Amino acid sequence: MITETLISFALATCALAISPGPDNIYVLVQSIANGKSYGMATVCGLITGCIVHTTLLAFGVSAIIKDNDDLFFGIKVLGALYLLYLAYKVYKSDAQLDFDSETAPKKSLKALFVQGFFMNVLNPKVTIFFLAFFPGFLFSKTLSSVLQFYILGGIFMLVSFIIFSAIALLAGQIKTYTLTHKNSGLFLKWLQIVVFIGISVFILV
Repeated sequence: MITETLISFALATCALAISPGPDNIYVLVQSIANGKSYGMATVCGLITGCIVHTTLLAFGVSAIIKDNDDLFFGIKVLGALYLLYLAYKVYKSDAQLDFDSETAPKKSLKALFVQGFFMNVLNPKVTIFFLAFFPGFLFSKTLSSVLQFYILGGIFMLVSFIIFSAIALLAGQIKTYTLTHKNSGLFLKWLQIVVFIGISVFILV
């Protein structure tokens, strides 16, 4: 059961990382406009920011679990509803992918790392998403919940780093493919919808 839960979490993270969002689109645009190393600097900043969200989640929610199981269940239900809301927002959005590289002025590698870090840390939507996503994948009754959240955070960061790095390194090919395959945006849109709904069902069931 532990292995199945962690594999499910890793697969869900992989699907989320592949699906178009502000972070991976920004990585893609930086790589197209300024080069692969600039995309990688952005990736490193974004992933490092996840440590902050994981820490806040680990110690905040773990305290709630310790004090009130019913409240923790309520958090998971609200998390599932939030993911369904995200699926609805994606459904209502345009499937067209925007790779406007003119919006990516060239900065130093350090500046892009710092920008990626603060883009992640200061985004309240990331905090809410972590709160919605992680609690449903706690996998052990014996390990401390703090340790479990850090393990999930480590998996999330590793998988996201691999996918985001691939996006940065293959930016040119990805842009060419999406421009020549008009249905790719629609496919990725529905991938997001299926993933969000699937995770919400997993959390509830």
